[in-house]
Amino acid sequence: MSQRNPKVSRRLLLGGAAALPAAAALPMAAAVPAAAAPVPSRGTTAKPRDLSEELLNQWAEANGAHPLIPDISHAGYLGGERPRRPKVVARVTDFGARPGSDTDAATAFNTAVRYAGERGGGTVVVPRGAYRLDSPIWMHWSNVVLKGSGSDDTVLHFTKPLDESYRPNLQPSLQSRWSWTGGQIWVIAPERKAKSEAEDFAASEGWLLGDTLAEVSAASRGQRTLLVSDTSRLAAGDLVVLETDNPADAGVLRHVAGDVAGTRDYNWPTKAPQLTTGSGGQYIQYATLQWPVRIEAVLGSRLVRLAQPLRYDLRPSWPSRIRALGPTVHDVGVESLTIRNELRPMTIHNRHPGSNGLCFQAVHDCWADDVRVENCDLGFGFTTTKAVTLTDVVVGGRSAHHSFACRMQAHDNLVDGFEIEKFAVPLPDGALHHGLNLEGLSAGNVWRRGTMAEGTFDTHRAMPFENARTDITLTNNGRVGGSAASGPLFGARIAHWNIRISTGVSYAIDLADVAPRSITVGLQGLTAGGSGLPRDFQGDLENGSYQPAVRPKVTDLYSAQRSS
Repeated sequence: MSQRNPKVSRRLLLGGAAALPAAAALPMAAAVPAAAAPVPSRGTTAKPRDLSEELLNQWAEANGAHPLIPDISHAGYLGGERPRRPKVVARVTDFGARPGSDTDAATAFNTAVRYAGERGGGTVVVPRGAYRLDSPIWMHWSNVVLKGSGSDDTVLHFTKPLDESYRPNLQPSLQSRWSWTGGQIWVIAPERKAKSEAEDFAASEGWLLGDTLAEVSAASRGQRTLLVSDTSRLAAGDLVVLETDNPADAGVLRHVAGDVAGTRDYNWPTKAPQLTTGSGGQYIQYATLQWPVRIEAVLGSRLVRLAQPLRYDLRPSWPSRIRALGPTVHDVGVESLTIRNELRPMTIHNRHPGSNGLCFQAVHDCWADDVRVENCDLGFGFTTTKAVTLTDVVVGGRSAHHSFACRMQAHDNLVDGFEIEKFAVPLPDGALHHGLNLEGLSAGNVWRRGTMAEGTFDTHRAMPFENARTDITLTNNGRVGGSAASGPLFGARIAHWNIRISTGVSYAIDLADVAPRSITVGLQGLTAGGSGLPRDFQGDLENGSYQPAVRPKVTDLYSAQRSS
């Protein structure tokens, strides 16, 4: 099959776990680039045929099981709802913080947050001005919002990186984990923080799962109704974790990669030991797939309906269960402020001391709005999160390592309206900037309505799948990264939709030669094709690229799916 503008065959469209109707298959005209269309007579101008609406209709008919297009319609806070704004219960100035003072205000901020949290939540107001903080702000309580007067008016100036203000966090290789996680404002349950500290940050990073509530029978991707062993411990509205074993035969990994032919020839234990059970090098986080999902309804003693379609098959050889979420934090917001790190020279790659921004870890249904991060190693971080929404966020100042990081099975997060500014201090020798990071079996995540003067679409190995970047303009000057031990760059159903590249560079944006069962629609401004990335899977990748150099009528895949 041709990698670019392939015919969407019945074999391709019916290759997923659940079949599309035969009538949904695109006609052969889908394979014809706009430039190849016949020129009409009488001086009229031919308009390229727009296939984006047909593709959207196919997705809608597939009920969450389209073989190429991810279902991203449930991304964001509470599945895409607007965050609530609780009443004001405190001001940081009531606890001793003084704008414009040289006195450390970190204790005042943390005391104000604790005051709100221990009273059931509420908004903690940060009046306009600049505040000095010598250590992080810990958001350990649900239903607490930290709100400034606007990102132009309220500045939190952090004088020290995490390595100095909190603790060092080095791997045996001497790489700093603060290069990709942790925040000056850190939304994390105290139990999760304590466990990480007890493990010296060298083991788990994710959910502290509770009891098994029910065993789950086999099901196909796209299903919402599940047969379970017992529903007596489940209730409508519960957020639970669907946990699926990742056996040593790599069957789950092949499936998440789209079950294309090359996944059967790929040597999983050797090339992806961090993902593969029995390899001797598997990360504890990848021993199971863990997908938090809400129970929409209990239909009987053995049936439940989920609030969104399954992202992958459940098979008898991959035992699955529903587990309680365990200690976590939810409904935390950070709004209308700037996180400004003390300006220090950027280090070489992965030696960063933690001049970071805002990090969400093992939490769900949180948000940030009108937040700017300056002079950072990591700007905004999702580490094992569910349904976190960022709106109107900016990364600026000196060069960054990760402007955005989405890792360790982080699911259904939404970045809606974002900017990576031109760096005021460029990258030094030996440093890298990535851009929009996706890694670690993360799924359902969306970046939309963005501009990027720096960075690229960084798919950072460990096989993220079913994610989308849509309606974005970028210069495309970053680099893809990831440990070679983490295995494939891409799982199935990565969508790049209505992307405008000002430099003509296709690196990491054009997926036709590298991503299995994935789709690109409307990549504009390219002067050449090809991802420039190493190919993990050989053979037919069964992907599709449509409407090169054309702005699609469906300009934003997320909003279109939400409206369907």
